[in-house]
Amino acid sequence: MSVSNRMKWGLLASVSALTLTAGAATAQESAPTTVDDIIVTGTLRGASTVQTAPINISAIGSLQIEQLGVTDLAQISRYVPGLYVVDQGPRNANRIVVRGLNIDPLGESVGQGAGGTVATYLGEVPIAIDLKLNDVERVEFLLGPQGTLYGAGTLGGAVRYIPNAPSFSDAFVDVRGDAYGYSEGSGVSTDFGFTANLPISDTLALRANLDQLNDKGFIDQPYLVREIGGSLANDFSSPEAIAANMYGKEDVNTEDVLSGRVALRWQPAEWFDATLSYNYQKSDVGGRQVSGRRVDSFPVPVGEYEAIQRVEEPNERTSDLWALEAKIDLGWADLTSATGYQTFKEDGKRDQTDLLISLGYSYEAFPAFTAYTQELEDNDTFTQELRLTSKPGSSALSWIVGGYYSKEDYWNSSAEYTPGYAEYLGGSRPDNLEYYSVSYGQITETALFGELTYQILPGWQITGGVRRYTYELDTSSATDFPLAETVFGGRDPTSIVMDYESSSDSEDGWLYKLNTSYELTPDVLLYGTISDGFRAGGNNNLLLCSTDPNDQQSVCAQSDEMAFTSEKTRNYEIGVKSQLWDDRLTLNGALFYIDWKDPQVSSATLVGLSPITKNGKGAESKGFEVSFNAQVTEAFSLRGSYSYAQAELTDLAERLITTIEPPGFGTAYVDGQAGDRLPGSPEYQASLYGEYNWPMSNGLDLDFSYGMTFSGDVLTRTGGRGGGVTLPAYQIHNASVRLSQPGADWAVTAYVDNVWDEYAETGARSTPLANQVLADENGDPVYARNFFTNVLPPRKFGVRFTKKFGL
Repeated sequence: MSVSNRMKWGLLASVSALTLTAGAATAQESAPTTVDDIIVTGTLRGASTVQTAPINISAIGSLQIEQLGVTDLAQISRYVPGLYVVDQGPRNANRIVVRGLNIDPLGESVGQGAGGTVATYLGEVPIAIDLKLNDVERVEFLLGPQGTLYGAGTLGGAVRYIPNAPSFSDAFVDVRGDAYGYSEGSGVSTDFGFTANLPISDTLALRANLDQLNDKGFIDQPYLVREIGGSLANDFSSPEAIAANMYGKEDVNTEDVLSGRVALRWQPAEWFDATLSYNYQKSDVGGRQVSGRRVDSFPVPVGEYEAIQRVEEPNERTSDLWALEAKIDLGWADLTSATGYQTFKEDGKRDQTDLLISLGYSYEAFPAFTAYTQELEDNDTFTQELRLTSKPGSSALSWIVGGYYSKEDYWNSSAEYTPGYAEYLGGSRPDNLEYYSVSYGQITETALFGELTYQILPGWQITGGVRRYTYELDTSSATDFPLAETVFGGRDPTSIVMDYESSSDSEDGWLYKLNTSYELTPDVLLYGTISDGFRAGGNNNLLLCSTDPNDQQSVCAQSDEMAFTSEKTRNYEIGVKSQLWDDRLTLNGALFYIDWKDPQVSSATLVGLSPITKNGKGAESKGFEVSFNAQVTEAFSLRGSYSYAQAELTDLAERLITTIEPPGFGTAYVDGQAGDRLPGSPEYQASLYGEYNWPMSNGLDLDFSYGMTFSGDVLTRTGGRGGGVTLPAYQIHNASVRLSQPGADWAVTAYVDNVWDEYAETGARSTPLANQVLADENGDPVYARNFFTNVLPPRKFGVRFTKKFGL
């Protein structure tokens, strides 16, 4: 039976089982309760609910986060229609895709984890990390371009983490813990933390949380090189040869994360409320969450949860965020100020052998050749936003106006090391540094924005919005090839020569929004939105290729590869929000069409295959989303979602996709064609979650829950071109039993995630065409290992608890 059919039958069987459960519950219980409606603030006009906000906004609250047992955005996204996260494991930054808006081929994403076409916020302050969901009140999802209120980077939407605020009245310490294991791993993983709320006075309160995650991992790396540049990484001729040259390491994708937040809230009067906070997150990851199972050319069998890179690939990320958020009631309007300062540092090591042996420069001739790269990044970002919001209900007109400023200073470097290679060439380079590049610069954005709403009739409003933005980029970069200059050019063996070149870019423009909504009944809201999104252009930080035929440049850019322009999206959407069945059923849906102009896409230089960004001509996405939340009986609740997005090119995309022409690594450009499906996300997603509450005679409660998420197949490259593959559809089932005592502030949950131990691939690097077999100087095989896939965790089983202590 195909995966698609298995998914259909699995969904049918699951719905049938939950329906039977609901029927049994109906026979036992009466007086069903209403469905809770989560408070949201994503419209920036004060608090409203998901159902009354006249835009496509959804939210998952702290109770649902606890029920689902999710700890990050990749997990939570499976329950949000229209949102897909390319889960690459903890080592690489996950790619956030909204409504299929992605053209880039799947590959390793590095850096902070900002979502490309999606902006992320912690409260009122933009952030650029994949935040752990500790002590979070809710997570809000604004789907569709949000350029007028949220600025650059919101081509597809925005995600807002809303932390719990310090309380002036409740003193407590909340302790939580989780212990779990994987079916493919060894050892017990743990995640422990606490939250403390301390009212200092009637006007001052402190809230702090600290969490330590120690995940033991489940990916094995059996063919690590014992001595880089000294051991033979490709000698699989016998078990003795493997043992002499390689060693194995189990569960390499470990993850140690220390995260915490301290917030001090001061409210000396009803008209003034300010919170100063510090957010910290440090992540140490042991290796990739990938599988080499698809590498057909490899000489030995590879398991589903085995990586075949030659060197260990640890990565460390550290993020600090200081934020000051204040709200002042001026009587006639509310003034909000949000100030943020974030620092981000990253230090990562990875196997670079495959890139170098694919360049055709005969690196592979050295029998012991293995290369690795050390990558560093250091970013500092300051943001400031001020906005005025009119008082609700004072007249038929309401408004919001504001200003925004951000400045990012960045620095990053990449250093490639090839131990033993200089000696093989007859020279000496003690540091083994083969390639070194540095880029640094500053990105500045300023904007003025506003929205005006007119209440035409009771229940019918229309809103217009505009944003005027200015974007400036100043950057400098340099590249050196120390080993080649030393061995062949006679340069000092310890020298590094960096000849920096500078460039700048600037842009300004306008973004618009038009929205209207009408209350058909007190429980049914219709809305329509036209909105813009924007992402600025930039420079690829490369040297222009010389026209002198005597210049032998290893990496350089053609004139049309030097820079790329901005891109824009325009979203057309209609939707309905309804509460039916005496408010026991919430049913929401939306139809959308997104026009994407000049999309920025990944490519590579003609000389040296250096990654660059270029512009395509156009793409589009159209589809629908539907979600429901039903309180079937007082004891049984059921919620689910389904989304469909047909995302494709609308015009010829010239020289945007690179492919490999075996034998060898000859490179050709592949043009994307109009009608090509975009990669990186499924056309359809679905989720279903049911929970049944059973009050026991001893005063305790048992809650049984079962959740299912379904994902369609995913292309790794646009239209499947350029050697791309199709990652199969998959479904993940999770189950849990929760024991608690009402009013006692404690709970214990036993759970199993991925109940049926589904093997699921979520991303990929390169293409199978790149996994070729070369030869060294002795004619012995050299196995390229470019292509691998990212995988979701296997079956996970554990116990978690929470306990609240009053002070």
